[in-house]
Formats: sequence, structure tokens, C-alpha cells
Amino acid sequence: MPRLSEVIAALDNLWPAERAESWDAVGTVVGDPDQEVTRVLFAVDPVRETVDEAVKLDADLLVTHHPLYLRGTTTVAASTFKGRVVHTLIKNDIALHVAHTNADTADPGVSDALAGALDLRILRPLVPDPSDPAGRRGLGRVCEPDRPLTVRELAARAAERLPATAQGIRVAGDPDAPVRTVAVSGGSGDSLFDHVRAAGVDAFLTADLRHHPVSEARAQSSLALLDAAHWATEWPWCELAAAQLDEISDRHGWDLRVHVSRTVTDPWTAHAASAATTTDTSGAPN
Repeated sequence: MPRLSEVIAALDNLWPAERAESWDAVGTVVGDPDQEVTRVLFAVDPVRETVDEAVKLDADLLVTHHPLYLRGTTTVAASTFKGRVVHTLIKNDIALHVAHTNADTADPGVSDALAGALDLRILRPLVPDPSDPAGRRGLGRVCEPDRPLTVRELAARAAERLPATAQGIRVAGDPDAPVRTVAVSGGSGDSLFDHVRAAGVDAFLTADLRHHPVSEARAQSSLALLDAAHWATEWPWCELAAAQLDEISDRHGWDLRVHVSRTVTDPWTAHAASAATTTDTSGAPN
């Protein structure tokens, strides 16, 4: 069985920490480098539900996309929810490793997994990494569908292929407009509108889209916008990352047991649809 330090070295080769954004907090949060690793669990969020799942699974390592501590802290007291996570991990000899923005821009990375879940053919990065001479790394991906689609059909495909959440898929734009090219970016994407417009795509699928950026984007072009749940757009990466570690394990003869959490940790739990769906705003409140 490999030691944690060996597994972490393999993960760091996939997602080097130096490629993370300067504000990010990636790498190993909890864990003894000399402990043996036999079972690994991948998840989006390092929260109580996924940590409890790792305990029940008897995992030695939990790998998450989101950091536990993105900002500094002065306590890991078990009376705080993040402190309780740390205590539970340590008591059960479970290491925690984070790959966040260094996994976003990797080749393959978070947006590659998102595109793959939607059967989109990747053409190039949306925001290329200037340090990659091959031009494959970067944030987001510019893609084309496997067959002609409308915005409505792309939204329906996303609702079907991505994990189910209370939000589902919101659409801004003409549902019947054709989609010949589409940009995708896992996680929050409304900071990328300038890059999306420059790419000249017909649609942009991402998460966490806010009112004013969407309103301004729609005023500037006919770009269709598809807004999915943040967690749902990043979960496909867990399956991709698990497959990558499986391949590494086979190559090294480690015989790791690699699992993907299917626990829904999206914070939204219910959705109440409006009584009527219409573009007529004459009866809307001031």
C-alpha cells in the first residue's frame, strides 16, 4: 500500500499547487505523510456529510474540490463546524487534500469533465493559460455539441446529465435559438463574460449567475446563458479525478479503492416554481 506522501505526490503532479490562484488554499489540510492509504473518496465539498461518508467508507483520504479553510482562522475548536470536520478527520485517521483552482485550469480539469458530461466536443480553453505552450490548459472550455441543438435542448440535456438539484437549469435568452458553439465553466462564471463574448459562442453554461451581470450581458449580445447549480457543474470532476487516480494506482500496483461521493451537498434543498411562466411583466410589482 502506498503512503499518503506518495499519493499526494501523484495528485500534485495532476494539479500542481503553483497553478492555483494566489488567493486560493489548496493542498493537504490534514494527514500524516507516513500513513498508509488503501481507500480514497472524492467529493466537491469538505463538509460534515462527506466527512461522515468517508468515515463509514473507512477511507484513508478524502479529496475535495472546495477548500475547507479558504481564509485564515484562529481556531479548529470542535464547537465550530469546520473545527468539527478537522476533529472527525483526525480521530478517524483520514487525510484531507484539496484541488481547487489548480484543478479548474488543469488538462483535463473541471470544465473538461463538465463538457464531457454534456457530450460537448472541446475546441480550446476559454481563458488560455499563458504558461502552457500546448494551449490546452486554462479556465473554461469552448466547445461544440455532438449534434445541432437549440438552447432549449441544451438546457434539457444539462438538466438530465448533471446531478439533480433544487435549482435545475435557468435560461436567459431565446430557447429556440440554435447552439453551434458553447462555452462552459464549472463553478461561478459571470466574471468571464468578456472572454465569452470574445469567443463568439452562441451560449454559455456555468453557475452562480447574478442579475446585473446577466442583464448587462444580454443587453450587449444575443448570447444565451444557462445557469446550473454550482455543485452540479463541478461534481463531474470528481468522477474524472477518481478515474485519473485509478489509472495511477494501476500503473504503480497500489491497488487503491477509489470512490466518488454521490451525496448532494448543494446548499439549496427545494424549489417552488412560479404559478405562471410568461415574459409579460405588465402585472409585475414595482
